[in-house]
Amino acid sequence: MPKRRQLRAFDLKQIEGFAELIGVDEAGRGALAGPVVAGAVLVTQEFLEGRWAVAHGGRVNDSKQLTPAQRDEVFAAIDELARAGQLFATTGAASVAEIEELNILGATKLAMRRALEGVHPPGAFAHQAEPDLFASEEEIRAFRPQVSCRILIDGLALRGFVYPHTAVVRGDARSLCIAMASIVAKVTRDRMMEALEAEYPGYGLAQHKGYGTDEHRDAVLRLGRCAIHRRTFLRRLMRGRVDPAQLSLFD
Repeated sequence: MPKRRQLRAFDLKQIEGFAELIGVDEAGRGALAGPVVAGAVLVTQEFLEGRWAVAHGGRVNDSKQLTPAQRDEVFAAIDELARAGQLFATTGAASVAEIEELNILGATKLAMRRALEGVHPPGAFAHQAEPDLFASEEEIRAFRPQVSCRILIDGLALRGFVYPHTAVVRGDARSLCIAMASIVAKVTRDRMMEALEAEYPGYGLAQHKGYGTDEHRDAVLRLGRCAIHRRTFLRRLMRGRVDPAQLSLFD
């Protein structure tokens, strides 16, 4: 069976009983510099059964399996579909300071929450009893019906996450909406890192996007840590690879 049908068929199965399906994924979790960015893409059964998903869904894959040009092409298509109201796509980010404060898992959950808040607030998933004939005007105004929506998140289940969700291991290779979210997150973050190249020249951010390449590590040893480097990540990477006295470069 062609891969695009596998991805689309997976989502058609997951959306059964729901009006909407949201795929969520992140980019930048393992980088040495820059934020972690999450993407969220909402689709409906109508979209999954529609012309674009059937004819062009094969262009969508785990963002890491696509070339930059392919990612840009799919990103542009997703943007066009969103403008046409056929789907909804949004992003959320957690800063370097938040990564240091919360650790990378906490910051990833924060970025995902921010992406999802651009679609539905957490309270939309809370069970509420519909006001009855004896409800006050205040109770009636406050009532927000629960949304009919399922959230698929790439990876393992997120303990304590404010949104009810289904974890899908390797979801970016199994689910169309998660794969689309991975592309939205990756392209958005890559463009952020390219823009930071002008602000922090010499590190090669536009090329490696903040990941721990040899060129990036060499640049840090030459120039020291800058404001968008994750201090704890750098120290962990460099410990045992440089003279202990040089670790002060990463404070």
